[in-house]
Amino acid sequence: MTKRTLNLVCFAFKKIIKKVIPLNQNIMETTEISLEEHFQNKIDSEIRIEPKDWMPDAYRKTLIRQISQHAHSEIVGMLPEANWITRAPTLNRKKILLAKVQDEAGHGLYLYCAAETLGVTRDETINDLHSGKAKYSSIFNYPTLTWADMGAIGWLVDGAAILNQVPLCRASYGPYARAMVRICKEESFHQRQGYELMMKLAQGSPEQKAMAQDAFNRWWWPTLMMFGPKDAESGNTEMSMKWRIKRFTNDELRQRFVDVSIPQAEYLGLTIPDPDLKFNEETGHYEFGEIDWDEFWKVVKGNGACNKERVETRKKAFDDGAWVREAATAYHEKRKLREEQNRKTV
Repeated sequence: MTKRTLNLVCFAFKKIIKKVIPLNQNIMETTEISLEEHFQNKIDSEIRIEPKDWMPDAYRKTLIRQISQHAHSEIVGMLPEANWITRAPTLNRKKILLAKVQDEAGHGLYLYCAAETLGVTRDETINDLHSGKAKYSSIFNYPTLTWADMGAIGWLVDGAAILNQVPLCRASYGPYARAMVRICKEESFHQRQGYELMMKLAQGSPEQKAMAQDAFNRWWWPTLMMFGPKDAESGNTEMSMKWRIKRFTNDELRQRFVDVSIPQAEYLGLTIPDPDLKFNEETGHYEFGEIDWDEFWKVVKGNGACNKERVETRKKAFDDGAWVREAATAYHEKRKLREEQNRKTV
């Protein structure tokens, strides 16, 4: 082949390459668009997304953030109540509280497992909690000062959790939605147990009723904060609604909680700690006072009454439990080796 012929071949090859590369780029872009359209069509058709299905990276990251933070909230949420297990007034109350704390541990386990289906490891999510990178519900950074707080948490905090979590049973991501079914059943029991405890106190001696009122006063506003920032200040709500991870906005759920809880408080004979509260006959909803958002953001950013204590307690529990994890791993490896040896001898 002469030099001239070689140059002509190279020139022709370059022209072909210039045509092919844009064509391949267009095919890739079209494929990406069609995948996202197909994904959103499944969401809109109420078809659940499963771990092996294609999903946008942003959807995966949003789920990892939300599910892991939900798991952290269940685990950290054990701490305020566990503080009262040894001080429960009766054996029956002690058994109820033990069972509840055990339930919360199980909820954390279900949710950590759901997060793992998205490609994140348990160690990664727990490290994010310990480092402060991951958040958990702001409500668990408040102290439990009296036994009545056990009733207030069950009635108010778990009641708010139910309103927030029942729609998650229809979340677009399958493992998350299925985990929430059992969690919501148990949270419903916790809410009824808390309300029953508050009723006993409210119908008891003047000192007991005063204790119930004091707990109500301290937990009412933090519970309203528990639904998250106002919709206008929530950067994740829009996409979570589009992807049907969430079904209702923060403000919608907060309003539902107020509408449900006020009649319950009145039945107990408790005074609602909100001078601006009033019922709007036209809308059929209660109008309530402004939340202290400065306090909310202070707690979220790690400067609440018990933020440091909660994280340090979880770190200590993790470190103290290292020998259990190591022993379980060693047992698993030993059993695996024994099974391999048995297979070879057969």
